[in-house]
Order: sequence, then C-alpha cells, then structure tokens
Amino acid sequence: MEQFRGVGDKATLVKITVLRGNNLRGNKAESILNYVRAEFNGIVLGDSQKLDAAVDQGVDYNFTCSFECSDAAHTLDDMAHKPVILTVIEVLPKEKKQKEEKTAVIGQAIVDLLPLLHGQVSFLSTVLLHPTPGSPAEAASQEGSCKVGPSLDVTVCVPEPLLSGVQLSDSNLLKVTVETAYSVPEVWNPVSGSGPLSSYVAALQVPLTAEKEQVLMFSNGLLKVGGESEPMGRPRKWPLGPLLAPGAQFIPGVSMEGEPIEMEDGDLTSIEDRDFRKEAETNKKRVSWDTERRCFLDAEGAACLTRRIAESRLWPVEVMRSPQVGATKGGKAGKDKGMYADSRTYIIIEIALEKSLVPKRSPEELAKRVMELIPPRAPLPRRPAGAERAVQEYQAQIASVAGQVLEQYQQLFGPAFLPGEKPLDPSSQEQRKTKLLGELNYSGKYFAFKEQIKYFVVRIVREKMLRTEAFSDPEQLQTFLSQLYVFLVDEMHVALNKTLSVDAQETQPRPLVDCAQLIHFAKEAQLNGDYQLAAQYYQEQLTRDRSDPAHWFDYGVLYMLTADYQKAEECFHYAVSMEQTHLPSLLMCGILAEMGGRLEEAETFFEGATCVDPANVVAWTLFAWSQILYVCNNNTRVGFTAQSDLGPDTEASVVTGSQSCQGNKPGEGYKGGAEAEPSAMRHLATPTRLNTTIYMETVQFLLQNNALQMAQRALAQELLCPGGGLSSSYHLALARLQMLRAEYGSAESSLKEALNDSFQDPDVWALFGHIHHLTGEFGKAQECYERTLDFVTDATDTHPIYLRLGSIYLQEGEFQRAKTTYLRACKSSPSCLTWLGLGIACYRLGELTEAEDALTEANILNNGNAEVWGYLSLVCLQTGRRLEAEQSYKYALQLNLQKEAVLHEIKALQDHVGFGNPCF
Repeated sequence: MEQFRGVGDKATLVKITVLRGNNLRGNKAESILNYVRAEFNGIVLGDSQKLDAAVDQGVDYNFTCSFECSDAAHTLDDMAHKPVILTVIEVLPKEKKQKEEKTAVIGQAIVDLLPLLHGQVSFLSTVLLHPTPGSPAEAASQEGSCKVGPSLDVTVCVPEPLLSGVQLSDSNLLKVTVETAYSVPEVWNPVSGSGPLSSYVAALQVPLTAEKEQVLMFSNGLLKVGGESEPMGRPRKWPLGPLLAPGAQFIPGVSMEGEPIEMEDGDLTSIEDRDFRKEAETNKKRVSWDTERRCFLDAEGAACLTRRIAESRLWPVEVMRSPQVGATKGGKAGKDKGMYADSRTYIIIEIALEKSLVPKRSPEELAKRVMELIPPRAPLPRRPAGAERAVQEYQAQIASVAGQVLEQYQQLFGPAFLPGEKPLDPSSQEQRKTKLLGELNYSGKYFAFKEQIKYFVVRIVREKMLRTEAFSDPEQLQTFLSQLYVFLVDEMHVALNKTLSVDAQETQPRPLVDCAQLIHFAKEAQLNGDYQLAAQYYQEQLTRDRSDPAHWFDYGVLYMLTADYQKAEECFHYAVSMEQTHLPSLLMCGILAEMGGRLEEAETFFEGATCVDPANVVAWTLFAWSQILYVCNNNTRVGFTAQSDLGPDTEASVVTGSQSCQGNKPGEGYKGGAEAEPSAMRHLATPTRLNTTIYMETVQFLLQNNALQMAQRALAQELLCPGGGLSSSYHLALARLQMLRAEYGSAESSLKEALNDSFQDPDVWALFGHIHHLTGEFGKAQECYERTLDFVTDATDTHPIYLRLGSIYLQEGEFQRAKTTYLRACKSSPSCLTWLGLGIACYRLGELTEAEDALTEANILNNGNAEVWGYLSLVCLQTGRRLEAEQSYKYALQLNLQKEAVLHEIKALQDHVGFGNPCF
C-alpha cells in the first residue's frame, strides 16, 4: 500500500499568504494602525508588519507564513478539523507616561484547509473578519452603517499535492457532529446559587489509522431550558476552544439540516415515540453542542474503521457532566444511570463519510418507457372470424377426411405412392376406387364423413353466403346450390393441395418461449413454492425435446427438492439412458443409489463419472466417499489420495485395486472418458476457484441440486479438512442448507458468523434478506435486499431479490420504487411475474398505457396467470373498453383468481362504471 506523504521524516510546507484587508475599522476615526497574526494548531505562525490604513479602506499586507505538515507535528487530521486563525490587531496610540504599546483585537477570520486534502495545490479565499465584542466593527454592524463587512483575501498553497491520486482515492473523511442531548435529568439544571456551574462534554473513539485510535472530544456543551425547538439551519461549530470573536467559531457554509424521525437510525424512532420526541425537543431541558469534528482517514484507517463496524455495530458514546470548580463527590455513578433511564435521555449524533466505506453501485440508466424493454417479436397470427373462419374450418375438415380416406386406402392396397413405381392403368384405378367406396359404405365411414362435413357446409352457407332463410323460388334454390357446389369443390381442391403437396406445407411458428426461459420460469415457481407450476414448465420442456438429457435432469432436481427420490431417480436414469456421458445425471444417480444403500451401484456411477471427466473434482470426491463406505462395509483395503487445496492445476484421484478409468468394466460404457457435453456443464458447480477445497466445491454442486443429506456430509468433511474450517464460505453454505431445511433461526446464526469475515459479500446479505422474507420480517428483508443491490458486485442470483423487494415496495405503497425495481428485473431476467409487478406498479401510479404494455407482455409469457387477467380487466375498465374488460374478467375467474383484494377492487370498479361483468 502506498504510504501517505507526511509519514516519517518527509514533510510538506504549507504557505499561507494574507494579501489584503478590506473595510477595516478601528478605534480612531481617521486611520488604523494594525497587523495580522496567524495561528494554527495552537501555535503562532507569525505577525505581519504594522501598517496604517484609512478607515473602511483596504490595506495590502502581503504577509506570508508557513508550517510543515508531517506525521510528527501538524498532521493531515489536524488540517481536516483545525482552521488557520487570522487575528487583526489594532495598535492603539500611546498615552503620556505609557511605556508599553497597547493593542485591541478588531476581529478574527477562519481559513479552512480542507481543499488541500481534496488534492488542490493552491486556492484563493476571501474570508469574513468576525468582529470581537465591543469593537468598532461590531458597533458598525449593529447600526447598519457598514454595507460591506470587513474581510481578508488569503491564498494557501503547497509545492505538491499532499495526496497522490491513489492516496486521494483510498482515503476518506469522517464527519462526526454531536448536536443535542434532550430530556436531560433534573440535576443537570441546578437552581441558581445552589451549586457550581457544570461543564458538559461528549466523547467517542474512532480509528484514524491501523495503529492509532483517536478520542473525539466535544466540549463546551451549553445547557438550555426548554420552551422552544432548536432552530433549523443553525450553523455548526469548529471543535475549538472559545475564540475572541464569537462568529469565528462557526464553520462557513455548513449548517444543521434536520431529518424526519423515520429517516434516523437508532432508538426512539417508532410511531409510539413521536409524541415523547416532540415534547422533549420543545419543552424539556437539553444540552447543545452543535459541533462538527472532521477526521482524515488514510487507506488503512478506512479499512480499520470498516472492520470495527463489522465487528461491532454499536459504539459507546460517553457524555460527562462535571463542576467547573472543585471535584465531584464519589458514589453517584449508579444513581446517574437510573436518572438517565428515568428521564429517557437521548442524544442526536450525525456521522457522515465523504465516500462510502463499501463501494456503491452507481444508478443505472433504466428505460424511460416500458415498451423499450419489451423484446421485438413477430406479430401474433390474426385469428380469423366470420366467413374467413368458416372457410378455414371447412378446409381443415376436408383435410381431416382426406387423411382418413388415405389411411383406409393404404390398409386395402398398401402404400399409395412408391418412388420409381409405374402409375396404375385406368382400369386398375377404377377397380380400386369401386372397392374403396364399397368398403367405406359397408363400414359406415362414408356416412360419418358426410355428417362431419355437413356442419361446416352449413357454416359456409350462413357466414359466407349469408343465407339464413328458406328459398321460396325453386329456380333460385337451384342457382344457389350450383354456386355452393362450385365453391365447395374449389375450396376442397385448395385443402387437398395443401395436404398432399410438400411445398404447400405451412411452417409452424416458433414458440414464444424457448427452453432457457422455461427453466427460468420453473426456478422462479420453485422460489415461490409453486411446485405444480414448476412441474408444468419442466413437462413443457420435455414436450419440446424428450431426447435431451438436460431436460430430464432438471425435472429430477425438482423431485429432489420435493423429496420424491423415487421419481427423481427415474428422471436421472432416463437422462443417462439418453446420454451415458451426461456427468451431472451420473453423479445424481450415484448419490441416490448411495442414499438407498446400494453402494456397489453408487460406486459404478461415480467411477463412470470420473471416466467422463477425469479432472472433475466433484466426481472424484463422491467416488472417494463411496469407496470409504465400501471399505467400512466390506473391510476392503483401498488407496485414496486427494488434494485438498485446489489450485489452477487441481488433481484428485482414487485408485481401487487394479481398476482404473482405462479398464473395461466400469469404463467400458463410457468410451474411455469422453468429454461432457455443454448441456451437462450447466448443471455442474461453479468452476474451481483458488483458496477453496474439494469439499466446498462438492457442497456447491450438492446444494445446487438439492442433495441435502450429502451436502451435510460434505460440510462435516470441510471442518476436518486441513485447508478448510470455519470460513465465511463454510458458514454461507451451511446457511443455505439450513434455509432449504426451513431451519431459519440456525441459518441466521450461520450468516452472522459469515459476516464477520465477508461483510461485503452480496450473497450473504441476499441470503439474510431471503430468511427475513420467509419469516415475515419484511422490513429487515428490505434493508438486506437494498444493501445487496447497492454493492458494486452483483449477487449470484439477483432475480429473487428483485421479485421480493418489488413485492415489499408494493405492500408498503412505494409504487415508484417498486416500478424501478421491477424495471431492473425486466431488463436483466424478464418473466411473467416481473412484468406483472411492473404492470401493478404502473397501474397504481396511474400510468395506464405503461401498465397495459407490461401486463400484455406478462400475458404473452404466461397466459394462465389469473392475476394478470385481473389487472388487465382493471385497466380495460379504467379506459372504457367494455368487451375486453369482460373477457379479461371472465378469464380471471376461470383461472381461479385467489387475490380477494383484487377481486373486490374489480367488482367495485365494475359497479362504478356500470360494465365489465358478464352477469350484468
């Protein structure tokens, strides 16, 4: 780490130059003989020469003084909280027989050196000259005769920046402001003349560097009698002793800005405490400091402060009261404690950092309109209606009948068309035709076909020909029947050409949701505990491609979660039967075989997995365990070596007798260790990382695939492993296991242990939020989720964080924050629920167009969500679209909408607008 300048023997010279004094006033009416004295950190830096100046005119001092900034004397922390004090002193005329020169202080000015700590090498500042009590300048100010107050023009410079770019980036500035202690005990207000006056001091300790801790003292607390509230916007004071000019004790440009009680962190912030707080801050006695202490923290100091906060969230603050004269009597400490508790004394302290200790994510640019997030897709095919639909249904029925007739023909005569075969002669064709018609009449199919087509012919007559009444004129009837016959024959030819022509086959439109999205939706359903919906998604994935082993594996992992191990094993066996080199399925087959006590079968699967991928750590670790269990049950000697600490070239191997992966027995069906397919790699644990162990790698795979029993065994081995132990990753994995088992109290304890070493790990805070959410502590869950999303590094899975945080915002009525959260979710991992949440937030904000866009996208991704239809009905009711409102409401009821509040809202709005319910 780069050392800060000023450390050791090196020092930097800081020069202060007082250029000019403006609008000075002294005791003499015509002119003023004066000089400037500069002080810093309790040391006088020097005096300027004495100059004579006309009243209310300028005087050029051009006085330069300096001090050395080093670690020995004037440190960077001194420059952070101590200003340069400039005192303008008037030299009074000598009286007769007067030997010594008399002087009077005109005023004092304060120069803040903070710009030097921000990397500047020089700055020019015009500082006000605050008058001392009784001085001519104070009198002129009170009378209003002086339009412009006295001031000094000052420059400050250093030969080079006090901090390099790296040091400036790594350092920090801590600001601690002690404001007021309210509701102090009665003994803090002695009756006049009954006892000595007291002084009031507040103190707390902070680490400035890795080696040095600083006690921050806030002296000169002022005891006040109640009667009115402390004014807002009052200035903050320097942490200095009394100055000659009272106005110089205030930090320029910094004031007290009160915050609402609900924004505070600490005690007495609940609704029940509001009345007490209002009474105490208006009518009760208090001690006011209004003092700000700035602390410069180098990189090590900032890191030390971060560690201290992680170790202890509560820091002691000491408030002392002592008589200004004499000593206090002993034996009152316990009594004072009781008085503070009885009085409910509390103190307001503001702690602020110039830069956050934990890097915070910068706000991302979100889409301004919902439509910008919706992916482009081809428009849905238009659903025909009326005459067009009647014609299409007739053509479809013709195609169906033609297919059945062709099937009957093939049963009678064999394949209708054979490549290279000569066409039949006309007589043979006629014979086959007669035989086919006879068979159709004999079986009754001919009559059935006519009855099937009759309904669709009637539809064409009504919808296409627009005839609904009987004909009275026979000629018109014959003409109509001729037209109808011609039309039906033409449409029959169109249908037959589509059916029998290869070129005319219509391509099926691609599904709107691909397999990756189906997996995403299924895992989302698992997160919400809706295992039936998750199973539907996995089944749809299998419908797309039953030969993909990854699809069977995903379905098996769901059964692992629901503890249906028999069906899980069937799915994994199906996956292996589809592809014998599917590594995750081999491992899960072995795990379930071992759980069922079939050790030889488990050993076969694990050894096969090591042949598929000889470098896979999880396979070798599980194989080793199966060997150990086999030894325990059969007293067989086995040799096992495994490297615990993994590096870039990790190796782990198991040898049993003379067998190896190159042998014919277990490896015979695996073709000598073929590489795993990409579909298999998706289900494996994260890639091997540095500073981890084989057991933690195995734990990740087991937890990911819900093998909880084996995960517990792996965690136990981690404790015994030379490179393992009670690490942060161990506690995090243990918490995940406990959460999956619904042991929320134990999981919370494990996460607290994990925070001791990795308080900036977003996964730890995310899991904390999940546990609070599952236990109904939504306020705590919200704090954890917000902290997780503020980290620069993303959590492993942000989707459940967005979903749950957005739902909390909706419950709390914070619709704008809910909209922002769901927008981020729709951008990173869209699903029906993210679009639904966005649609609800927009609807509550009155953004009906945006709400409809979001709800429509949710409906495209899952048209079986009843709540989506419910809110679509609300939008249609609000926009006056009667038919769509009724249809959406009907679908919501058919899908059994469970949200009673939404149903009541829909019915209330239907009553208000007078439509929307088909029962009206």
